[in-house]
Amino acid sequence: MENNVKVYLPDNSIRKGYGPIFGEIFRELVTNRWLTYQLFKRDFFALYKQSFIGMLWVLIIPIFSVSTFIVLKRSGIFNIGALDAPYPIFAILGISFWQLFSSGLIASTNSLVEAGSMIKIISFSKKSLVISAIGRSVISFLIQFLLVGLLFAAYRRAPHAWILLAPFMAMPLILLTLGFGFILSLLNAVMRDIGNALSMLMTFLMFLTPVLYTKPQTGLLAQITHYNPMYYLISSPRDLILTGHLSEPKGYAFSVLFSIVLFVVCLIVFHLTETKITERV
Repeated sequence: MENNVKVYLPDNSIRKGYGPIFGEIFRELVTNRWLTYQLFKRDFFALYKQSFIGMLWVLIIPIFSVSTFIVLKRSGIFNIGALDAPYPIFAILGISFWQLFSSGLIASTNSLVEAGSMIKIISFSKKSLVISAIGRSVISFLIQFLLVGLLFAAYRRAPHAWILLAPFMAMPLILLTLGFGFILSLLNAVMRDIGNALSMLMTFLMFLTPVLYTKPQTGLLAQITHYNPMYYLISSPRDLILTGHLSEPKGYAFSVLFSIVLFVVCLIVFHLTETKITERV
């Protein structure tokens, strides 16, 4: 009589290899695309539902920030640096790309916590929550580009034709935001301090990144900027729109590669751990 031993193993995605994992992720994204859109639509309209001026806040915030730096510049308190374009255009372009990253990262980080009750009672791909949260920032980014167009018209200055590809130039920044968003949303589900501290950290990082001023040439800030991928992902699209060429193509290429790698790694980590989220939220 033969003794047949049957061993039962848990459903471990790592055992399947990375090829099947990418297939699972793709099928989940396709299957949940309608849910992702509905979550985005719900959150976007809820954000401005009880606001008197509604989506004008998307334009007021960057205008207020740029106006503050204009006052500091004219008073001699802050040195913007040498520019080849009117400062309002330069600054609004920079802050549009920055807010795409900062507001998207904050929203995606809090997405799992804010949907805690839904996660506990409904079985669905949690990636939809993170991706839909980024969608709000993408729409705000496109609206702010209307302000950029008005500024070009006001200064009677024509942007380079690259401006037509602005949504595509923002893709590396969106991938970077999604990558960090996947990881930070998991951490925030375990430690709520992550979401609370992120808003303050984003303000600090904005001043460290040449968003509203040109890149410093000497000093500690110049060294930090040299290794800051956010600088290249913001300044390079801005350079293309203003001048039609890249001032630092190697830095931009490295930053794009870093964004893609980070996105893929974080997406896999999120996919392998999202089944544990319900226990933590």
